[in-house]
Amino acid sequence: MIHTRYSLLFLTALCKLAVSAPAASSSAASITESASEVSSAIHSSTNSATLPLTTVPFASTNPNEPLWNGDSPDNAPSPERGTLGAPIIGPDNVPLELQNPDLFAPPTTDNGDTGNLKWPFAMSHNRLQTGGWARQQNIEVMPVATAMASVNMRLEPGAIRELHWHKTSEWAYVLKGTTQVTSVDSQGRNFISNVKAGDLWFFPPGTPHSLQATGDDPDGSEFLLIFNDGAFSEDSTFLLTDWLSHVPAEVLAKNFRVNNSEAFAHIPAKELYIFPSTVPPDDQQAPVSPQGTIPQSFTFPLSTVNATQLSGGSVKIVDSTSFPAATTISVAEVTVAPGAMRELHWHPTMDEWSFILEGTGRMTIFASQSNARTFNYQAGDIGYVPATMGHYVENTGNTTLKYLEIFNSDRFEDISLNQASSKSFMCEYLGPEFSSPFSQWLALTPPSLVKAHLNLDDETIAQLSKTKQIVIG
Repeated sequence: MIHTRYSLLFLTALCKLAVSAPAASSSAASITESASEVSSAIHSSTNSATLPLTTVPFASTNPNEPLWNGDSPDNAPSPERGTLGAPIIGPDNVPLELQNPDLFAPPTTDNGDTGNLKWPFAMSHNRLQTGGWARQQNIEVMPVATAMASVNMRLEPGAIRELHWHKTSEWAYVLKGTTQVTSVDSQGRNFISNVKAGDLWFFPPGTPHSLQATGDDPDGSEFLLIFNDGAFSEDSTFLLTDWLSHVPAEVLAKNFRVNNSEAFAHIPAKELYIFPSTVPPDDQQAPVSPQGTIPQSFTFPLSTVNATQLSGGSVKIVDSTSFPAATTISVAEVTVAPGAMRELHWHPTMDEWSFILEGTGRMTIFASQSNARTFNYQAGDIGYVPATMGHYVENTGNTTLKYLEIFNSDRFEDISLNQASSKSFMCEYLGPEFSSPFSQWLALTPPSLVKAHLNLDDETIAQLSKTKQIVIG
């Protein structure tokens, strides 16, 4: 921590620069001289190596919190932060400005460009059907999201998402209600299961399956689908009715060995996609297959798994080690308490697709080369972080933030500023002490090297923990 004395010395150096020097050479000399004074003072206090003040000033500790939120009055949003910016005097979209304070009046730590890393499902085109609806996100609306695409779907009680299959795998998280899923694999083994809110299902590429809302909830069911290809389109699904409507009737009769020429006279002339039907019985069983049932379940009861409780929230992690069928997608279901945050981290080889289930938060993405951008998220929003980009997730509201971190990989993996393969997840701001989860990394690095980078004093360095801090609280 920089003492007030040294802060004043540095401000003095800046003042010298501001009032001096028409000539570049004299300005440079002033910077070097003033920086040297500050370096000398701090050096004597911390016994550090020579500090790099001749080229780089100290980072600012000025607050950079969001300046308003979605509950603020309509006159709150203004593209101003401190002395920067100016009010809007032309037309503006106040509801969007209220939801995106860190885009409209960004933190001074933001710099450069990262591309758009936020997409609200509310802006996706919705396909309305009798019995439900579906809306999607892919690279057409979020070009940076090349590794994964998603569909948000709703089925009324009894409504069916017809028998179909995809080129990609399908992973799902049930948001509300219960969905009955059926499937048959390439060996003729079949499968049926009821998937409740908070539970998962997974179907490999090319595996035929169906989805139907049960009567457990009067509203039916709603779920989130993830596909491991950013160019995926729900409109290009292989549908049973779409296929058979394009096969001559005599070919169908020959294929199914039916002599009745009218047997296929009532096949729909085009795809059904989503359509109403009767609610399936609670004890519905799949037909007995001579080949048996699928041995590896296509569903996983995440809702019954105990979360790992942390001082700043909780986490559940599911990948192929616990859900073997899920060979292409893994997930972390994360809760973050008000005032807490998901620690600074990155994912070494996997893009992260995030979905906000409840609450509000913000995320700053560091894309290297001084590029950093902060985004605000509300329930129903999608976030996306390309592999290796550093980021955190902070709860900016007064209620619990709950969201999914989804990866196009069979294993969950992240690296924190703690150490490789760290399972540190949450930290809370408790004051000026260094209690963050990267404390171990710094504590196990030679003090002189830490001082040369961060200008920390001996007292601060002594507080760094040399053992892994799974949760900081």
